[in-house]
Order: sequence, then C-alpha cells, then structure tokens
Amino acid sequence: MSNKSNPLTEKQKIALNELVKEVTAEQITWLNGFLEGRLAGMNGGTIHAESAAAEAAVSKTVANLTILYGTETGNARELANKLKEKALFKNVAVNLLNMYDYDPRKLKDEENVAIIVSTHGEGEPPDMAEDFHKFVTGKRLPKLENLRFSVLALGDKSYRNFCQTGDDIYNAIKKSGAFSVTPLVKCDLNYEVPAEVWMNNLLLNLTPPQTAPAFETETNAPAVDRMAETLVEEFSKKNPFHATVLDKVRITGRDSDKEVYHLELSLEGSGLTYEPGDSVGIFTKNPPELVEQIIQKAGFDPKKKVVFSEEDEVSVLHAFTYRFEVTVVTFDMLQKYYDQTKNQELKKLLENDKKLDEYLYGSDLLDLLEDFPFDWNVNKLLDILRPLPPRLYSISSSMERVGEEVHITVSVVNFEKKNRKRTGACSSNLAGEIDIEDEIPVYIEKNPGFRLPANGAKMIMVGAGTGIAPYRAFMQHRESLGITGNTWLFFGDRRFGSDFLYQAEWLKMREKKFLERMEVAFSRDQPEKIYVQHKLNENQKEIFEWIENGAVIYLCGDRRNLAKDVNKTLLDIIRTQGGISEEQAEKYLKNLKREKRYQVDVY
Repeated sequence: MSNKSNPLTEKQKIALNELVKEVTAEQITWLNGFLEGRLAGMNGGTIHAESAAAEAAVSKTVANLTILYGTETGNARELANKLKEKALFKNVAVNLLNMYDYDPRKLKDEENVAIIVSTHGEGEPPDMAEDFHKFVTGKRLPKLENLRFSVLALGDKSYRNFCQTGDDIYNAIKKSGAFSVTPLVKCDLNYEVPAEVWMNNLLLNLTPPQTAPAFETETNAPAVDRMAETLVEEFSKKNPFHATVLDKVRITGRDSDKEVYHLELSLEGSGLTYEPGDSVGIFTKNPPELVEQIIQKAGFDPKKKVVFSEEDEVSVLHAFTYRFEVTVVTFDMLQKYYDQTKNQELKKLLENDKKLDEYLYGSDLLDLLEDFPFDWNVNKLLDILRPLPPRLYSISSSMERVGEEVHITVSVVNFEKKNRKRTGACSSNLAGEIDIEDEIPVYIEKNPGFRLPANGAKMIMVGAGTGIAPYRAFMQHRESLGITGNTWLFFGDRRFGSDFLYQAEWLKMREKKFLERMEVAFSRDQPEKIYVQHKLNENQKEIFEWIENGAVIYLCGDRRNLAKDVNKTLLDIIRTQGGISEEQAEKYLKNLKREKRYQVDVY
C-alpha cells in the first residue's frame, strides 16, 4: 500500500496496522462487513436499489440472490435488509421479500436463496412464515438440485425447540437436493455477531474472489488509540447508553400480591429515538443471594480469577454475577450439563417431554447443582452457561409527549419453588437495588411488527398486567397529535383496588375522548374468574363491526395463556358474527395478520 495511493493519514495508518496485527480470519470477515456498512452510511445511510442500478452501468452483476424473511418482532426483517445492502454493495442483484409475499413453488426457479427466519414460541413458525414452512416441509416441495441456499435461524435457548423453524426449513430444502452454500447458523438472543459472520461467508461464497490490498507492517509504530478514535459507534446493543433514572414508583397497591413499578429514564444527549411499540433493552446482573448460593454449592472460591483471554480476567463472583445466565435453565444448558456429567437421572428427564417442560419452567442453575450433583471445575461449568442477555421491556411512553425520556413498566418476578424464593435477574435489580439518579445501561429494540396505524384507524387494544405498557405509549402519541376516539381498551389483572395499572390516566383519557371505550376484567374480585377474553365475548357484535370497519387489533401480554385464549376467542367471534366456517375464520384472521391488522407482542 503505497503512500501515493493511500488516503489515510499517518496516524490512521498506524492505528489500522496495529488493529489488524493479530486478528483471526473470522474477525477479518466481520471487519469487512463492518467497514462496508460504514461506507454505506457515508453514502446516505443505506444502499437502495436505485443507487445499485446506477452503479450497474459501470459494474457488472456477479450473482442473483433472493432474500426471504419470516419474523415476529422484526429482527429477521432488519437482518434481511442489512444483507440486501451488503449484497448490493458487492454487485449482487437482490430480490427481497417477506414470506407472506413469496410463492414457495418458485423455489425451483431460483438461483440463490438466503432465508432468515425466527422461531415463535415452542418451535412454531411466525405467522408470516407459516405457509412457507408448511409447503417446504410438506410433500409438495419439488426437487431443487439447481438451487444454492443458506439459512439463518433466530431463536431463544430458553425454549426447548430452539430455532426449530429454521432447522425444519434448512433440512427440508437440503433433502430436496439443493446445495447449502453455508451451513445452517442458529442464533440465540445475542444474534448480531453470528449473523454478521453468516452474511459475510454467504456473500464470499456467492461472489468471485477479489484482490484485497495488503497492509503495511510498521514494526516501530508508536502506541496510539485504536480506530475507535475515528470510527465512533452510535449507542446500541453493542454500545449501550447509561440512562439516568429520573423517577421510580410502585403502581400496584399495598394489598396487591404483585410488585409493579413505573420507571422514567433520561435519554438526554444519547441521540436514541423510539416509536410506540418499541422496547427498551436493559443490561442487568444476577440476584446476589442466588449467586452466593451457587458458588457455595459448587465449592468455588469467589475471589479466584477466571481467565477468558489475555485482556479479560475477572473473579468467579464477577463472572456469575455479570457474565452468565443463572436464573433461567434452558434445554441447551440441560443437554450440555448431561454431556459433562452423564447423570442418568438427568438423562431420564431429558427423555420425558412432559417432566422436562415442568422442570424448565421456573428452575435455575442452583436447582441443577442440587438435583444432579457433580464435582465441577469452574471453567467447565461456565462453558455450559449462556451469556447473560439483556431483558426487554415494552416502552410505555411516546417521545411526542415525554421528549428525551423513556418510560417502562416492570413487574417483579417473584415466586416460590421447592421452598425457595425465586426472583428475576432484571426486575428484582430494578425494584430492589436501583434508585433515582442511578444509571443503567440501555438500548432501543425496534419492533416494526407492533405499530400504530398510519391513518388514525380504529384500534382494539387487548392486554393483561404489564401488557398494558405499549397502549399507554399509543394513547400518549395519539393524544399529542390530537387524534380522538376510535380506541377501545380491554385490560385485565387480578384486583380492581390494587392492580388497575395507570387507572387515573385511562380515566382522564376517556374523559377527554381520546380513549373511546374501556372494558376491564379483574379475575380475583368475584368467585368466578373473569378474564379479558370473557369481555371480548360479551362485546362480540360490536367488535366484529369494528373489525369490518378497518380496526387494527393489538394483543400484548403473556404468551403461555393469554395469547392462546384471546386468539381462540377472536376466531369464535369471527366465525359466529361472520356466519362462516371455522376454516374460513382461520383464513380471515390470518389475512388480518397479513394486512398488519392483528399485531401481537407477547412474552
């Protein structure tokens, strides 16, 4: 790299040489994608098809790529768009489609296909991917010997059927005779780095090799700051912003058996923005008492050092407190635990689906150590744990109302199992250890699949417990824009007197006509349990009229029970009021989802 052709300053050149001196091939692949993204940003933020077409006048297309995505929360779509930008930058012609809009029978005519798909719940495809998954895994999939493909699967290891949808699709297409350009990649919650490597490897295998400039080596270069001095990363999941707690108040009454807190955080100076429907990611630590019990049970010295790399050495106490997940047991963790211990009782558990599901629900690492004893080496035990992921909370405010703040609604995870008190890693920390003026590391998680209608259309909002949070954001936004009426809230919780979250605000919004109607269900205030689905049933006729008149339905809350019950109730309403068959009702509801008129955010 001659000085004549080198556009870098001397200081930048030294920093670059220092940075790449000891990087691995995988790291170079990642850096390649990172720098492409930076260049794309300098050229206007994203590389659109129009700019690619203009470039085609001087650059020949080297490959054709169809990118398909199936998503529930929007992560797969975000990654698909990123892959599109990177592919266009390499002169790959791109056709980007969601799985709703793609006819899987066309797979036989494709040249190259990249599939990015999430898994919803316990191994189910997201609604968007349901038909595609059914066709690909069914008997009608033709032979695909001329197809080159790759699959990126998104999931959550806390579920037993981790990345099941992507796994199914990959195996079915490969079985049909298609050539796998790169192996299937399964991503846990921290998907960014493996997704980046997958994209870069895919494009390297699709495009012809290009000559890369060699870097000069300067042996006597003075020590300087790394390239971070010139490449400043915005606040994100990789680089969280430390938000100051402005306010924190418990919003459940003294008689409530739940602790729910409203927190207000400052984003001033961060440049972070969000929309109603988005979430806040919060980095946390594990409960100190649980960490202490785990270390004591395993017989570790809390002060002993654990070495992860030459520059990364922490104490055992720090590793279990801040680095690894210990409050949740995943199927992956159980499998790795068995692989190390060969415990026969654990093997029996792994082979019994019903007992396995029961065990996974509410268990933690201490349970594993007590139930399946083993003489652990600290490094080997840490190897079976996954990194402690940030926790996501639905945003309960609108920037139109609160400016550079973000509000969240936090229900403290607090229960007993096997005569031992259990608490959530993040919720217990926010409730018990975080005070006003403290700082917590946060980032914004976009959720394009849960958005206000652009035209001020009718809205039916269904939620229970903290599932009411995004609706507070929705209503603040509409109120700030002066949009009245056309809103119907269905809210459920345990008791009217102690669990009616944000009651005064809802009553004020209804008084001012911003909230047109409100139905509440408090399950413990009478002998028979009353839930939101019962309130939906009581208003069948009008709900169907609202839907027929273009209303958007929103559902937020518990995945395990609420989502299934409400979905079943909506199908019954559509079938009964529409005078159609059960099969037709299912198609009707599926079409609402396709039109983004039934949006779900469950956890």
